[in-house]
Amino acid sequence: MATEEGRLYKIGEVCKIADVQPYVLRYWETEFPALAPNKSGGGQRLYSQREIDIILRIKQLLYSEGFTIAGAKKQLEREGDDVPAPAAPKKDLTKALLEVRKELRAILDLLRE
Repeated sequence: MATEEGRLYKIGEVCKIADVQPYVLRYWETEFPALAPNKSGGGQRLYSQREIDIILRIKQLLYSEGFTIAGAKKQLEREGDDVPAPAAPKKDLTKALLEVRKELRAILDLLRE
């Protein structure tokens, strides 16, 4: 999945990119003011690339670095607009990971037969 500047992503797409459940994203929206996705006329959450970067940073702080919600909130405030970019170009990494997931599921389906 190639990302485009200005493109908006539905919650399902963001969940796949960040590998978290929708309820986690909705909860994080209540805890982190920087997460405020637009909503479509039908109420569908629409996330910008900037918000996806923030989500990935929140996940890193909470899951990899062991921060609490309060600690992650303070860290994001300290970082301000300088949320670190992922090490690898996310466009290529996300596309590659989704392709690997697809291939692994196909292999798993073959093994189940």
